[in-house]
Amino acid sequence: QVQLVESGGGLVQAGGSLRLSCAASGSIVSIKDMGWYRQAPGNQRELVAVITSGGSTNYADSVNGRFTIFRDNSKNTVYLQMNSLKADDTDVYYCNADVVAGPFWPSGPYWGQGTQVTVSS
Repeated sequence: QVQLVESGGGLVQAGGSLRLSCAASGSIVSIKDMGWYRQAPGNQRELVAVITSGGSTNYADSVNGRFTIFRDNSKNTVYLQMNSLKADDTDVYYCNADVVAGPFWPSGPYWGQGTQVTVSS
C-alpha cells in the first residue's frame, strides 16, 4: 500500500502565495521523480514542475520563475511554493511520485487526491 496525501490548497488573491505539500507513506523503498500537475475542468492534466531524486528540477513555461518545487527525502514529501499567483493558475493540483515499493506491492507512479487552488482577481 502506497498513499500520497496533499494539503495546502485554498483561495488567494492575485499576486499572493500558497505552498502545497504532498506526503507519501506506506511500503516505500525509495522515490525517484516527484512532481506536480494541474487540471482545469474540460482540460487534460498538465505538468507544472518535476524534481528528480538528485534534485534536478524542470518547470512549465507558464510557471517558470514564479513556482519552486522542492522535496524533503527524510519525510517523503514534495512541496510546491507558488508565488505571484495569477487567475490562470486556478486549477486542481495533483502530486505524483515514482515509487519503488516494497515486496508484494507494485512500483510505479502514484497520485495524490488533488487539492483546489483558486486565485481571485
